Parts: sequence; C-alpha cells; structure tokens
Amino acid sequence: MESIAVCIHRNLSPSHPLFRLMAPHFLYLLAINNLALTKLINRGGWVDETMTIGHDGMFTLIAQVFTEWRMDVDGTLPEDLNQRGVSDSDALPNYYYRDDAILLYDAIKHYVMTVVSAHYDDPGKIAMDEEVQSWAKEMVAPIPGGCGIKGVPGNGSFRTVDQIIQTVTSIIFISSVVHAAVNFGQYDEYGFPANYPAMLRGEPPSSKVELHERTIMNQLPNKASTLSIIEVTRLLSKKATKSLGDFEVQYQYDHIGEMAVKEFRKRLAEIGDIIENRNKTREAEYMHLHPKNVPNAISI
Repeated sequence: MESIAVCIHRNLSPSHPLFRLMAPHFLYLLAINNLALTKLINRGGWVDETMTIGHDGMFTLIAQVFTEWRMDVDGTLPEDLNQRGVSDSDALPNYYYRDDAILLYDAIKHYVMTVVSAHYDDPGKIAMDEEVQSWAKEMVAPIPGGCGIKGVPGNGSFRTVDQIIQTVTSIIFISSVVHAAVNFGQYDEYGFPANYPAMLRGEPPSSKVELHERTIMNQLPNKASTLSIIEVTRLLSKKATKSLGDFEVQYQYDHIGEMAVKEFRKRLAEIGDIIENRNKTREAEYMHLHPKNVPNAISI
C-alpha cells in the first residue's frame, strides 16, 4: 500500500476526485512503515530477537509472495475467498472473517461506485484523464520506477468505470478491513506465546519419540523474549485512530462526495448492528471487523 500511496501522490492532484476518495486511507501509512523498518524489522531489531523467521526470512518470504500476488485475485475479497476455497458457508461454516468482511467489502464498493460513477458518467472522460491514466500506468510498471503490481484492472490503462471501481475498492479494503483483521488480533494470538509462538528454540523433532513437557518448554521463548512479545503485540493491537468512515480529514466536500459519505456511514452502522447480533450466537465473539474497530488506514 505504501507504493500505491506514493504513486497516487505522484500522479493525482489533491483536487482529483480519486485522490480525495483514497487519501483518508493512507493516513500515517508512511510514518508507521518507517517506524516498523527502523524499530521492528531492522537487522538486529525486534523481529530478529523474537521471531524464528528473523529479518532475512521475513523479507525473503515477502519477496516470494509479491512475485505472485495479484490485485484482481489476492487483493479482491470475493476472488481471494474463491481461490482459497473458503467462499462456501455451507462447506465451511463459522468463518467469521469471511462473513463479516463481505459486508464491509460490499459497503466499500458501493461507496466507491457512487463517487466514481458520478464523476465518470461518460467513458470518454476516463480516456481523457491524463492523471488517472498516468497513475494506472505507474502501478503496473516494473520496479524500479513503478510499483510492479500484477493484476491491476486494465493492466496500466483504465478503460471502464468498473476497472476503476474494482481497483479503488481493493485499495480501500486492504488499507482498512484487511489491516484490522491481521493487525488487531495480534495480542489475542501472540499475547500468550505458548498459543502461537513466534519463536521456537532448538531443532524441530526429527523422530516419533514421545516428547515431554520439559522438551516443549525448552523450545518456547525465554522470559525476556516472552515479555517483549507480549509488550509489542499489545501495543500493536491498540487502535489509536478514528473508525472507518469517520475521517480525520474531510476530503469529500462536493455534493456527490458528501452524499456518498453519509450513505456509507449509515451502512456501516447497520453492519455494526448485524455483527453484534451475530456475536450473540457465535461460539466466540469476533469484534475485529466491527466497523467501530476498523481504522481508515494502516496505522495503530
């Protein structure tokens, strides 16, 4: 998302309707990424000290995934669920992320569609928009110089309203909903390291010999690492910015944008009620995607 944010700032003017639509979802993004690079995933930093994968392993894994990642599949919720074989609620019930995320994805898509369709009421306006075409081209252009992102609708040249809607929806959804799902559950998962140890010491078992409790305990992080894991994951799981739709800065000041935001907020309130009712019958409460817990951007 950082590369897309930089790309947008390079190509879209602050008055452009697409810039105003996406800008709230890049709030503090560059700042939080810079902090992560210098304090968490730097060489010899927190990741090296508390995670088996370490700095080198993490960047190797990210690089491998990036070569295959596609916006129209991995970055588009319905396609992502289909690709992973988890879209069927009958075959896989009680998948709370899927069930709640679909509501938010549809709400974001409708919000984006309202704004984009109004501004591009004639397909010719898309072809003539030099800013948006320059943005589309740079997103898919290879690294260095471009973002190198695969699967961007239009593949570097937007031709239809639907292509722009799908792209912007994916960007906002990843920056808000996906971030909330993967970030704010960290303390729940890692806060008790034995539940989900980021680090295991020693060598993995190489035989079927029965293991004893002491063997397992010896592989878990030591006291200092355990406390560090608890401390950092607790910090990262705290939400410190406004909720989705309640923008820190109001960019939508035209009639179309104001109406779209008002409708978006109304739908988010309805989704909040739906999730609260779902939680009454769920085995465990799932609040990570309640709209009040989803920030606008990748920040804490």
